[in-house]
Amino acid sequence: MNLRPQNFNITREQKEKLNGHKSFVVWLTGFSGSGKSTIANALEVALFERGVRSFCLDGDNTRLGINKDLGFSTEDRTENIRRVAEMAKLFLESGTIVITSFISPLISDRAMAKSIIGDADFVEVFINCPLAICENRDVKGLYAKARRGEIKNFTGIDSPFEPPIKADIELLTAKNSVQECVEIILKEIEGKLSC
Repeated sequence: MNLRPQNFNITREQKEKLNGHKSFVVWLTGFSGSGKSTIANALEVALFERGVRSFCLDGDNTRLGINKDLGFSTEDRTENIRRVAEMAKLFLESGTIVITSFISPLISDRAMAKSIIGDADFVEVFINCPLAICENRDVKGLYAKARRGEIKNFTGIDSPFEPPIKADIELLTAKNSVQECVEIILKEIEGKLSC
């Protein structure tokens, strides 16, 4: 039998063409309680309703599995973001839009994520909400525990948050509804969707 080598590689561009849209990462950053996960999930629904393939990555589906060995020290947070960025990059190759929802408090960590993913494929969204409002929204009582010293390295209490200097999109969740925020993101990314 004469077997000839074949090219079994399907490119990202071919997958994007099949999907009918380009792939990129929408990286949501902000305090706990700012609305990141709620907006990420609502954005995924809105994209799904438009026939766009997307996937959400957040602490709930990464820290219970691939990142369950990490704590909340500065080093562990950096490694968490590095791993998330590498996962997002893999999803990009499948032609999928990735929506990440992570506090990602340090400018340097977000810059690292952007360098892994690539400038052209990284849309930074700052979920800008005052800390006091985030604390009032906190149904799990995490801020209260952090203020009592029961949780260490909690962003905004005893661990810093460095807001983006120039995010691609800034959402004011103290003023805008979830739907309004989703519409703002959709309007901003519309031009990136076309193959």
